[in-house]
Amino acid sequence: MKKKLVWSIVIYTDEAVWRKPVPDQFCYDFSLTHQKQCFHFDVIKVKAEKSGELIQKHSLLCKLLALKANDEGTVPEQLIYAIYHATALLKEQLTADQLLLIEQWVDFYKKVPEPVLKQIKQEVKMELVETTISEHIYNQGKAEGKTEGLLEGEAKGKTEGKAEGLLEGQLAALEHLHRQGILSKAQRNAMVVPLRQQLKQLRR
Repeated sequence: MKKKLVWSIVIYTDEAVWRKPVPDQFCYDFSLTHQKQCFHFDVIKVKAEKSGELIQKHSLLCKLLALKANDEGTVPEQLIYAIYHATALLKEQLTADQLLLIEQWVDFYKKVPEPVLKQIKQEVKMELVETTISEHIYNQGKAEGKTEGLLEGEAKGKTEGKAEGLLEGQLAALEHLHRQGILSKAQRNAMVVPLRQQLKQLRR
């Protein structure tokens, strides 16, 4: 069977400014013949990249990483516009989960006022995405057994079921970002704890 080569890359998206380079290898074994045996990988520090350069790339992932890079000399609104414009062009190819992650990623940027975000979405015809995402999370919540509220009345059940579904969707998205290395454990915990508290209140 033909083996496929794997490109080993470690991507750091934290906000820290490195004073010295991080090692691009670690030693995992030792033998008398070969001495130290090390595993090598490419290190990419996103904060060391320029947002203005990443946003020009064709890749949507590169455009998203522009929000974690060095954005000095750029206009935040233009970065967001470029991301939403690229997302709008690919909207039919993206899943609801992917759209949700993009929405969460942009929301973490926190450098563009909400009214401006809304205006940008309208300009690139992305204002309907949030509705699609909300419906997706709601249906996902129902599929996981969110029927408790329906016993107390259809209207109340729909409201509570949707609220629970939205919270669970946000929690799942944050866990996914943490597993991908986009959020640190501390960042994840800071955002997850209040959401879990809200979910606990709803289930009482």
